[in-house]
Formats: sequence, C-alpha cells, structure tokens
Amino acid sequence: MKSYSILFGKIFSGIFLFVLLFIGCKKEESFSSLEGGQVTDVDGKIYKTIKIGDQWWMAEDLAVTHYRNGSVIQNLNAFDSLQWVATSSGAYCLYDLNPLSPGLLYNYFAVNDSSKLAPQGWHIPSDVEWKQMEMFIGMSSTEADKYAWRGNSEADKLKICGIEAWSMHEAVWANNETGFSARAGGCRLFNSSWSSPSGISYNGFWWSTTSFN
Repeated sequence: MKSYSILFGKIFSGIFLFVLLFIGCKKEESFSSLEGGQVTDVDGKIYKTIKIGDQWWMAEDLAVTHYRNGSVIQNLNAFDSLQWVATSSGAYCLYDLNPLSPGLLYNYFAVNDSSKLAPQGWHIPSDVEWKQMEMFIGMSSTEADKYAWRGNSEADKLKICGIEAWSMHEAVWANNETGFSARAGGCRLFNSSWSSPSGISYNGFWWSTTSFN
C-alpha cells in the first residue's frame, strides 16, 4: 500500500489516483491577490484554502491524526517497514521522520475509511475534479483525458516557488499563479520504501479517490 500527501478538493466525487510530479522559479504571485480562505481539521489545525475556477482546494498538505468522527488514525513508525507493508487499515507516517515534511503521508486505507479523513465539508477529489482544475489552468481536454502522467507546463502554475520547497532544478519555472502552493513531500511505496532520489524537495504525489495510478 502506497502513501501520499493529501490536498482536498471541496465539491464533487469519482476514481483514479492523480500523481503530480512537478518540474520546473519565476515570480511567485501574492497569495493575498487570490480568493483564499481557511479550513480547520478535527485536531484544530488550520489550513489555507484557495479558489481555482469554481473549485475550492486546500493550499497546504493535511496533517491530521484523527478521522472526522474523532477516531485515532494509527501512526506507523516511519522505519518499521514490516508493519507498514502488513497493515490493512488506515495509517499515516511522517516521511523518513523528517520534520521538514510539509504534511503527513496516508495510505489508501485511511483515504477510503468510512470515518472520513477530510475536514468537515471537504472530501478527496476525484479524477474528474482534478481534470476540471487542470483544464481551467490551460490543459487541453485531450491531454486531461490521458491515463496517468499528463500535462505540460500546468504544474508550474500549481507549484510553490523556493528551493526550501523544491530542489534547485525542480523549482526553476514555478510561479504558483493559482495559489495552490504544492510542495514536494515525497511518498511511501507499497514495499515501505521512500520515493527517490530523496523525496523531500524532489517530488510530490497526491491522492484522488482510487487506490492506483
């Protein structure tokens, strides 16, 4: 079972794991110039939100440790690989126990748990919802309908600037003009290994409402 960061879309439903590997720092647009807001999770953590087209998205990675109903999500030690591989229930970990990780990594059992991982009024976005956002920021419908990897420079509009968030190479063309503020948080794979070369600052992955990509 893989694990990824969570950024929730607020309005819709569907299937497919959408994976963003952002490449590409121009001037970063001011967050205050966009229509933003905030949402609070069940643990009391507050996150920025941003409106992109007709959709609202979280602009920070989720780091909640309880489901919406208050139940505890199991915390699997980042270095206990056997436990991570063997689990068949919802769980999270911190990437390589790295305090610089932008959020927690959740497996699909947590994403799909009926107790609900998203804050009240929010949900995991579907592939249809990801496509709606992608086309709003310039992706063609033909490109958006591709399976797995898709798009050209659209990620530049979603990725936050700064080598503190992405490696020097990966941060080259980012402008974050949407305010989505995506950071490189890596992932944990089904065999418990971490995404490479180092995950943090090199790549970012986000769940949708399906367990595979």
